[in-house]
Amino acid sequence: MTTVHPGTRTGGLDALLSRVRESLADGFLPLQVFNDADVYDAELERVFGRSWVFLAHETEIPNPGDYVLRRIGEDPFIVSRGNDGQIRAFFNSCRHRGTQVCRYEKGNSNSFRCPFHGWTYNNLGNLTGVPSRAQAYPQMDLADWSLHQAPKVDTYHGLVFACLDPEAVPLSEYIGDMGWYLDTNLLAHPDGLEVIGEPLRWNIEANWKLGAETFCGDSYHLQHLHRSVFEVGLVPQFRGKAETRRGLDVHVSECSGHATVIIRGPEEARIFWGSPDELKAQYRQGELSDAQFSLARRSIFQVGTVFPNFSFMHTSTAFSVGGVAGSYFIIRQWQPKGPNRVEAWNWTLVPRGLSEEAKQIAHRAALSQVGPSGNFEAEDSVVWEGITRVAGSAFARRIGAKLHYAMGLDDGSAQVMEDFEGPGTVYDTRLEDGVQRTLYRRWLQEISRGDGTAV
Repeated sequence: MTTVHPGTRTGGLDALLSRVRESLADGFLPLQVFNDADVYDAELERVFGRSWVFLAHETEIPNPGDYVLRRIGEDPFIVSRGNDGQIRAFFNSCRHRGTQVCRYEKGNSNSFRCPFHGWTYNNLGNLTGVPSRAQAYPQMDLADWSLHQAPKVDTYHGLVFACLDPEAVPLSEYIGDMGWYLDTNLLAHPDGLEVIGEPLRWNIEANWKLGAETFCGDSYHLQHLHRSVFEVGLVPQFRGKAETRRGLDVHVSECSGHATVIIRGPEEARIFWGSPDELKAQYRQGELSDAQFSLARRSIFQVGTVFPNFSFMHTSTAFSVGGVAGSYFIIRQWQPKGPNRVEAWNWTLVPRGLSEEAKQIAHRAALSQVGPSGNFEAEDSVVWEGITRVAGSAFARRIGAKLHYAMGLDDGSAQVMEDFEGPGTVYDTRLEDGVQRTLYRRWLQEISRGDGTAV
């Protein structure tokens, strides 16, 4: 069994954040942020304790009584659709002695009963049963002892989010301009999307931010780390700036604190992420604007991250079943498990109106590339783990090692596309680090709240 180091604890959080603040403007980031226990503790309180965090997709809990177990940071929650149809997120802790009242990963139940002393709660969170209540608690008002709930729970086109900060902005405002791009993926099919299969989960001995950063759009690593995938033809290669005809690459940063990367085809293209013909014929403009639908129609690839740890990818692969090529749309959560461990959660979404055969093709295509044994995933995990190991080293701290995130910064190599149809700061090339800097500016802003220092 692998022993996971608890992370380096230096007691110098404020000094480290000051270093981040000073260096990030120039495109540099202290290596230490990827394996520091003090940083991680602050993230749980200030980042995950205040941000809107993805929990589930509505189609995972379609019926009254359905529930799944999920986490916000490391805090356990029951995401339940009550008998009234409303979705809630209950803190998975009995009000009596604190043990977890639900231990099954998913199910359907009208109630949750604590295994310790039998206190029972309905799926609205109300305490409904206390053994020997008349003798043990004759004065108890059950209404005072309901399960604790996440203060805010909301959905965005089927995506269920929760926030532990009662003063947080509404979810739609939090997603902000990033919704313009999310919608092109979520609303192009008239029947909506559903989760197929169970979410895959696997542990990576790496810091959670590294996955979120890569899905923001680290396009620079593709032609090197994933060279073998391109060489054997599993996915098409795309290079260069927006004027090239082999895919119009753009990086979208500063999109309400979120970031995404898009590869488009020419104006006349009808690509829809490499979807099979059956699916292309079903896409409709619906609620999308002309510009959004045009982007969806021309899109070859899109990947992005909604801060802090919700990512998505929509693309195609050469994988096929019966000669039918597969396209896939996955959503990903980077579940923190410590300063040097992350549990990756992966869901495959498919249009509800798609045939069962086509749904299975999409699911298998996703597994072939981005599952725990996928072509991309194995390679990414190795380098993330290497970064995390050296980030916790004494030598890295001693020399104050910094990482280079300055590609395209103020050197003229990345030009802002003023006429791009979508919001955010849009660059005409994948060879720039603005998308990653967006993530770390937002991270610095959130983790600095409460330390008395203006960002």
